[in-house]
Amino acid sequence: MVGHARRRVRAWRSGVSTIDALASLPLDVRTTEAPNPAAAGIDVATTGDILRVMNGEDLTVPLAVGRAIPEIGRAVDAIVAAWERGGRLLYFGAGTSGRLGVLDASECPPTFGVPPTMVVGTIAGGDVALRNSVESAEDHPDGGARDVAQKKVGVADVVVGIAASGATPYVIGVVREARARGAVTVGICCNPGAPLSHEVDIAIEVVVGPEVVAGSSRLKAGTAQKLVLNMLTTASMVRSGKTYGNLMVDVQPTNAKLRARAVGLVSLIGSVDGDTASRLLEESAGRVKPAIVMARLGLDVVEADARLRAAGGVLRRVLSDLTP
Repeated sequence: MVGHARRRVRAWRSGVSTIDALASLPLDVRTTEAPNPAAAGIDVATTGDILRVMNGEDLTVPLAVGRAIPEIGRAVDAIVAAWERGGRLLYFGAGTSGRLGVLDASECPPTFGVPPTMVVGTIAGGDVALRNSVESAEDHPDGGARDVAQKKVGVADVVVGIAASGATPYVIGVVREARARGAVTVGICCNPGAPLSHEVDIAIEVVVGPEVVAGSSRLKAGTAQKLVLNMLTTASMVRSGKTYGNLMVDVQPTNAKLRARAVGLVSLIGSVDGDTASRLLEESAGRVKPAIVMARLGLDVVEADARLRAAGGVLRRVLSDLTP
């Protein structure tokens, strides 16, 4: 069995006939599929013991993500450069991985005030797969290639393929087509030396080990992927001037909580009272950064917008000569 496994690993890592090699790859070669000795007896454990085992395993995930920071950093630099040239960040995945990509993309517009076309998430099987299991969609690399073509991926873009196993045929099809179109490609997976890693420009491997329930990669692997996606978009947005310090100055005040946050930001950074902050936000059509510039520099909205445009939309550049 050991010799058989080694032969399969060599085939897997060779980059030749990746998907064919995967079909006969023993499950125990992939750590995401292996049984976890720490959880071997959970079916007869108490509720508390089950939860303690899960919690103990979850504690290892941030450490695994930390080991991948150099690769995550390369991806962030590529994303920032793509946005500067008018490109996009596009996530593609199947099942849990696809849902996490769509989730991260959908939260960028309200958090950072960016258009929904700037970060785009696609799941194998289409939007119906967000709520329903369409597991067979992950088996077709040509489906991944079609989705890339449908999104009109090009040389300005960064494409991130997300697959816990690092061998999902749909995702392999995505990154192959994206590379052929000249996009920068990134892979996020949870197995070392995975097929996906050999297909991309930047390979992010977060090896979290076997799951509490063998093969259930929505657990540690899903948590790891969520953490990496958080880092990709958050760090890239910060690098792109979408925050002032750690304050969310491009927030979209679309509900009561966010409107209160916007007032608080204008009041805090603009050094004005709440009533003045509310008035300035009304004059700036709810946009926090112009309202702050109006408060700090005593400008009207037209002049505030002009200052921000000249600074590339980065608030700190406008306020750099002022005492916080």
